[in-house]
Amino acid sequence: MSRGEECRLALHLAGVDFDDVRINATDWPAMKEQTPYGGLPVLELPGRPAFAHSNAILVLIGRRHGLHPADDFDAALHEGMMQHVETLRAVVSPTLRMGDVEKKVAREALVAGFLPAWAKAAEKNIASAPFFGGKAIHVVDLKIFMAVRWFSGGKVDHIPATIFADYPRLTGVHDAVRDHAGVKSWYAKS
Repeated sequence: MSRGEECRLALHLAGVDFDDVRINATDWPAMKEQTPYGGLPVLELPGRPAFAHSNAILVLIGRRHGLHPADDFDAALHEGMMQHVETLRAVVSPTLRMGDVEKKVAREALVAGFLPAWAKAAEKNIASAPFFGGKAIHVVDLKIFMAVRWFSGGKVDHIPATIFADYPRLTGVHDAVRDHAGVKSWYAKS
């Protein structure tokens, strides 16, 4: 569920030329203190201090390049869903550092309770199609895509790849982003 990848996708869709700097695990500990909040991703713009947190980065890119609603209420709805994805990440992320037995128990509990509840809440807040806000892709769609993609790829131990299959609006946003020409062009070059 890469926060960096959703930011790279937004920059690509916006047509912004950018340096895609990826940090390897060996270099990260020495660099961590140099970031604004001790985490990634970080966006550096000429003449501005570096800033962090994927939602802040996505909203800035979105506002500047037509990938986030101009209407403040619509923008708040989008930002609420973006935070909903961050809640998912906050709940699932601790399981990444667990031992096999503990991970299995924790993830089976997520499958039984949290993940369906999360998906149900997401589903009821996706009122449009094919994207969260209707016919145009926005940065919120990239966040939804990354979250659903991670689980549906079948690579998350003890969580079935079909965990979100019963939520057609949620999976519909994923599919619309996956099939978007700009997203396809990003993955074709990587």
